[in-house]
Amino acid sequence: MAKKTSFGKKIWKIIRWAMILFFGSSVFFTILYRFIPPPLTPLMVIRVFQQLTNGESVTLQKYWMPLDKISNNLEQAVVTSEDNEFLDHYGFDFEAIKKAQEYNANHKKTKGASTISQQTAKNVFLWPQRSWIRKGLEVYFTGLIELLWGKRRIMEVYLNVIEMGDGIYGAEMASQKYFNKPAGKLTKVEAALLAAILPNPRLYSAVKPSPYIQRKQLWILNHMNKVDKVNFGR
Repeated sequence: MAKKTSFGKKIWKIIRWAMILFFGSSVFFTILYRFIPPPLTPLMVIRVFQQLTNGESVTLQKYWMPLDKISNNLEQAVVTSEDNEFLDHYGFDFEAIKKAQEYNANHKKTKGASTISQQTAKNVFLWPQRSWIRKGLEVYFTGLIELLWGKRRIMEVYLNVIEMGDGIYGAEMASQKYFNKPAGKLTKVEAALLAAILPNPRLYSAVKPSPYIQRKQLWILNHMNKVDKVNFGR
């Protein structure tokens, strides 16, 4: 009996220290990334591993660009397309979640309701595959970045780490690759096109946009002025 009690205490001690290590390290790196660019994301590492496994040449193109050097058109376009309540919620859009649940209950093709904050938390700290564990961690990290980063930093990180093509990450690299110009000079039309391919940038092309992407680009353009202006003091 004494041995079982001793074993149970050891297990609890290990769990307790693991939790302390997790919470301590998560807060540390969240604060760190408030001031420095995340060097890599889990998705970037996964994509490189997939390229190696498939015998492809490794492609990882990214270039960090401060938010004030990225066109406001792109900020407005991604908010319009991905999360038009970005400035008003605290990481989660519960109305969008409710609508997505109602839609998914009656359709085979499901809709997501992840905010820009949730997408940023997932991209920087977590893996892409869906599971209840990952979703729980996503909630945790979303709360952390909302608390410790604020909206401006969340947008800055989002636009610099988001996947925008096969091996292409961030607004600057996408702008150079697709339009041969810096991200600071993106027009509304170009910004809307980049926002349109975001749900699946390896399937949808900004170089040869399909009719579906063209329709979505037009929808974003028509609605960009209908959501709250995103300028972060510009």
